[in-house]
Amino acid sequence: MRMLRKFCWLRMLCCIGLLLAAVLWAAVCAAQGSQNTPGKPAPAPAPVLAATAQVESIPEVVAAVGNVEAASTVEIKARINGEVVKVHFSEGQEVRQGDVLFTIDPRPLEAALREATAKLERNKALMRKAEEDNRRYERLVNERIISREQFEEKMTNLAALQAQVRADEATVESAEVELSYASIRSPINGRTGQILVDHGNMVKANDVAMLVIQQIEPIHVQFAVPEALLGEVMARFKAARLEVRAAPPGREQDPDVGALVFIDNAVDRKTGSIALKASFENKEHRLWPGQFVNVQLVLGVRDRVVTVPSQAVMPSSQGEAVYVIREDNTAEFRPVQTDARLGAGLPGKVVVASGLSGGERVVVDGHLRLAPGRPVEVRGTAGDDATARGGVAAPEGLHGKVGGPQ
Repeated sequence: MRMLRKFCWLRMLCCIGLLLAAVLWAAVCAAQGSQNTPGKPAPAPAPVLAATAQVESIPEVVAAVGNVEAASTVEIKARINGEVVKVHFSEGQEVRQGDVLFTIDPRPLEAALREATAKLERNKALMRKAEEDNRRYERLVNERIISREQFEEKMTNLAALQAQVRADEATVESAEVELSYASIRSPINGRTGQILVDHGNMVKANDVAMLVIQQIEPIHVQFAVPEALLGEVMARFKAARLEVRAAPPGREQDPDVGALVFIDNAVDRKTGSIALKASFENKEHRLWPGQFVNVQLVLGVRDRVVTVPSQAVMPSSQGEAVYVIREDNTAEFRPVQTDARLGAGLPGKVVVASGLSGGERVVVDGHLRLAPGRPVEVRGTAGDDATARGGVAAPEGLHGKVGGPQ
């Protein structure tokens, strides 16, 4: 029994010794590790794409959506009854003023004209005979061979025939006008639409439309702007010609250029806007009636404004903001205010009204990795050959846009 107790005590002492040795060893390793481990490394520079804020003169633009409409639209209708015997054009053809479009059977009208002409010639012959009789009877009455009553009777017959001749001349003229209606001519220069009455159909005077012609040179674009701009638009419209640009979606980089020609005489109470109209030469027929277009009304030119690529401006909890690259290549978060009205005339750019100066560098891409004060590494500049053609191409690894410090 005594030997057994002694053995247990020895075993307990060995375990305690091993435990103390392990604790001491861990303390030594921790001390050595604390001596050999360096401090926390500084964050690596974030790769970004940069651009320089520019100072330039830009147009002051009001953007709107407009609708293209023909300068003139004419419905062609017959002015006489008859059968359409010939169509002289093709659908969609360009026609000039005076070109013949349709021919209505002219034979009944030609017959009526011949009849009126024959009556006129007969009455003219009778009038010439009456004039000769009147001269002869005038000599006889002066010689007292015939009575005054007989001479006055001849004068009355002559006056009646002269009136009848004038009436016949009017009848002939009316018949000629009616005959001219057999050839339906274009009243304007324009483009024809679909043929609504084909060859062989019977038409009535002033009944259904036979054709619609629309004048597209020049052409008009109608659009509306908020009534708050009415005073400014009217003042500048009176002072000078206001340029208007119009382009269908996808062609904003190459718009057609025209001029403002009309301001409506009342504000639309339902929408709170005023209707405007611009005229375009449209020589190349790039604008088409009924088409919706993006419109820019140029009110003037603003000098020395600061612009940056639109990708540089990001939303944040403090509103719009940019990251400015300081001289020590660290990022500075800076709230800014933009002017959307001026920026409408600069595709791909934004006008910064306050918060930024010309010549400062801003981050265009790579915002996701940035925080205020973090070092940056500029791996490209907006405007390089690789980032040209209206957009900004980000180097590999630069993605995303988030705004502002939390």
